[in-house]
Amino acid sequence: MEFVDRVLTKEEIIELQKTYGDYVKLTVDLEEEWIVAGGDLHADGEKILLEKGSQQDNIWGGGINFESKQIDATAVLNLRPRLKNNSLEILDAQRREKFIGIVKKYFAKLWL
Repeated sequence: MEFVDRVLTKEEIIELQKTYGDYVKLTVDLEEEWIVAGGDLHADGEKILLEKGSQQDNIWGGGINFESKQIDATAVLNLRPRLKNNSLEILDAQRREKFIGIVKKYFAKLWL
């Protein structure tokens, strides 16, 4: 798994693709704008973010497909009835857009 807190180079994105294939799971702290890329479970990324000081309510999951360049905001981690998120998908539009925005920012070179 890779901790990301800055824009990735094209080479770093290629390395992630070589390691994880065409799809990589992403666990994102929406407040700190940190990402953990990779791993078998979003919970693995969540653990790293919590150890770095993230707050549980700010951590959401999804992924990116390197071939189609599609970002999704779907993860078991997102099931949070207490936050009115009763779905694998991030239902709150503001949270979902922030998630997608952080991913687009750090993986910007994928679209070049």
